[in-house]
Amino acid sequence: MTVTPRILITGANGQIGTVLAAALRAAHGPAAVLCTDIVAPPPDLRASRFALLDVLDVPRLKALLAEHQIDTVYHLSAVLSARGEADPRRTWEVNVTGLLNVLEAAREGLKVFFPSTIAVFGPNVPPDDTPDDAVLNPSTVYGMSKAAGENWCAYYHARWGVDVRSLRYPGVVGHQSLPGGGTTDYAVEIFHQVLATGSYECFLTPDQLLPMIYMDDAIRATLEIMAAPADSIRRRTSYNLQGLSFTPAELAAEIEGEMQRRAMAPPEFRYRPDFRQGIAASWPHSLDDHAARRDWGWQPRFGLRELVVDMFDHLGTRVTCPA
Repeated sequence: MTVTPRILITGANGQIGTVLAAALRAAHGPAAVLCTDIVAPPPDLRASRFALLDVLDVPRLKALLAEHQIDTVYHLSAVLSARGEADPRRTWEVNVTGLLNVLEAAREGLKVFFPSTIAVFGPNVPPDDTPDDAVLNPSTVYGMSKAAGENWCAYYHARWGVDVRSLRYPGVVGHQSLPGGGTTDYAVEIFHQVLATGSYECFLTPDQLLPMIYMDDAIRATLEIMAAPADSIRRRTSYNLQGLSFTPAELAAEIEGEMQRRAMAPPEFRYRPDFRQGIAASWPHSLDDHAARRDWGWQPRFGLRELVVDMFDHLGTRVTCPA
């Protein structure tokens, strides 16, 4: 008999959290999922079950876990790369201390998902097909915090048997939510800006190749790794997750072609790199994710053409330009 999990999501208002919450509610029922964040979501995005939670507030965290008899935590709370550079100490506190608070609570028998990132890699790794075990020498506080988090996860599993599982997300592209302050968010912004204004000015160079993943694939991978038998999870730091890789120019060309196929006015693209270009240049071009494919059967489904078509199919012209 399948037992319905009792799930708590931290950072549920974020780009991935909003979509993951909907997927978990669809899989297990609305009553199984408690969404939390430091602010309440807008009424039109509010989940059926929501509670305010700052992950640095340990008494509040423990109270919610006990009150709702939680057995699984998806710990998504984090300050992302671009925003993290504006306040490094706060980023470290939220990203590392917040995780430690969850891992300490998990010693009572909780199952935990921890999202890591390509930002754990620095400029000294092989840029193409970067392996899982490449040296972690990140260039941002966000990457530093996630690299530390991966090792804390492995430590809690080795010492106390915490069933913690992790994916290194590349840039996530999806129609379901607006960008959340990451360096790869140009690949989401570009759709909203083009459909709202007919043009887009990219903060990266046109030839900056980065690993990406479509939101549908990212959510499916998250659900698959959490559903896999514990003995099949051989990595307790984090698994590389590769969807596809492209440059801003390649994405712009595919968008222009799709707009032409849909008889839409041709878009205008400009490039004005800012500080985020330095961050992106330190990251891999693509990831070797054979361990994820071997251990729990990971397979991406979306290439660049499929990604662009699906974005247009869902966004249409009903777009509000991000602030």
